Amino acid sequence: MTNSCLLCGVGGQGTVLASKMLAYAAMEKGDNVRTAETIGMAQRGGCVVSHVRVGNTVSSPLIPKGGADVLIAFEPAEAVRCLTFLKNDGTVIVNSKAIKPVTDSLLGSTYNGEAMLDFLKSRVKNLVVVDGDAICEKIGSAKVLNMVLLAAAAKSGALFMNIEELKNVIKINIPEKFKDMNLQAVRMVEGEVRI
Repeated sequence: MTNSCLLCGVGGQGTVLASKMLAYAAMEKGDNVRTAETIGMAQRGGCVVSHVRVGNTVSSPLIPKGGADVLIAFEPAEAVRCLTFLKNDGTVIVNSKAIKPVTDSLLGSTYNGEAMLDFLKSRVKNLVVVDGDAICEKIGSAKVLNMVLLAAAAKSGALFMNIEELKNVIKINIPEKFKDMNLQAVRMVEGEVRI
């Protein structure tokens, strides 16, 4: 059996680290894992997409269209853009805060993500919208958004990893000076986010 998770966001949000954490969790359990990233113009706020596939029969790291069990989106428009990768009964975990694209800023548009969230609500049966920024603000760092979204995905039960496995991976792989705030983010999701 294969479990596939697609992560998407924009450069600087921690999408690549989140995919590495998922891969570490799978390897800790003894599972085979394959990953791939498309980072393009990520350093300039461009799209970042990471594929994580876990299972005994995984031969390709790329998730086919309609093949993702879980879509973890760091931004609403990125969730909509990558929605074709989701299985019909798949789960979407999405951060509610929109990141205004550079082109949108230049055009003076008023993109705020609401239309994208409404679209997701109309199309996705298993949708979890997370106010990741509120949790990050309580902790005092936007750098834990990736752990907030991973914790929400783990809590949903749709991911191959549970909350305790996520905490263990953080303890093993996150540098000491950042460990506590990342664990705090997971604990906050564990207690506060309704799934």
